Amino acid sequence: MGLIARLGLVLGVAAASLAAPAAAEEYPSRPVKIVVPFGPGGPADVYARVLGQHLSEALNQQFVIDNRPGAGAVIGTDIVAKAPADGYTLLMMSNTHTTNETLLKNKPYQLMKDLVPVAPVNSSDLVLVVHPSVEAKTLAALIALAKANPGKLTYASSGPGTPYHMAGELFKAMSGTDILHVPHRGSGEARNSVMGGHVQMMIDAVTAMSGNVSAGQVRALATTGTARSSVLPDVPTVAEAGVPGYEATIWLGVMAPAGTPPAIVEKLNAEIGKIIARPEIRQAWAKQGAVPMTMAPAAFDSFLRRDIEKWAKVIATAGIKAQ
Repeated sequence: MGLIARLGLVLGVAAASLAAPAAAEEYPSRPVKIVVPFGPGGPADVYARVLGQHLSEALNQQFVIDNRPGAGAVIGTDIVAKAPADGYTLLMMSNTHTTNETLLKNKPYQLMKDLVPVAPVNSSDLVLVVHPSVEAKTLAALIALAKANPGKLTYASSGPGTPYHMAGELFKAMSGTDILHVPHRGSGEARNSVMGGHVQMMIDAVTAMSGNVSAGQVRALATTGTARSSVLPDVPTVAEAGVPGYEATIWLGVMAPAGTPPAIVEKLNAEIGKIIARPEIRQAWAKQGAVPMTMAPAAFDSFLRRDIEKWAKVIATAGIKAQ
């Protein structure tokens, strides 16, 4: 190999080694899209907009929210999985995605193969609510009513695999009840169905439903955490109200297409971490019942893999189906 050829090879290697840091320094140089695979008004949509606003301010570039609901979050997620791996298309995801890895066998993507973890966002408890026309005033009374009328009570969710669906199926399995699942295209539609009395109950995020509880539009019978919610302190947990050992939550995070430069992933992780660490953000979220989550990309990767394994066991043990 001649001197010029060897020099070219060395320069090529050097240029490649500098490309990733340079890309991260320049990123973002145009608007970034955050795909929310759920309908407007739900926790993923609400907190994606919070992140988008603050990322826009911090990085001097617009972060645009793009709601793409449908098929239990599969439609929007597939859009991101097939997008260029350049950091300009991100996914606002939740534990819907980790349950779907087991629940939905024929998805057009594999979560941990086609996407890369960026950062977690927050978690919150859920609350089991019923329409005021339901005669049950306590969780024990609801269970008794459901057992006396198998298959006649209905519960709403935002679709197969969503935390609301999984929480409902887990409740049925652990309480020994037969309650009909009524899936909707989004949590907003599901919430409206319950408040309108078209569906009798729902297990919804505390962050989204507590205002409707306070307004008397629905009756809260139990929350789903290991301790009572600070937002609804007078409402017992499902475990203390009649189903020992029951627990369910919703958490949110951000992912990007597999192959996104690690430097860009690290930059986004750092910026999201800064936003979540702000006292005003933490205070506002605490009032809503949301607990901030912070992890490095590698730790979030491990968290996702553990959650996939956890729900695979729950789905198999409880015999949970997509519909």
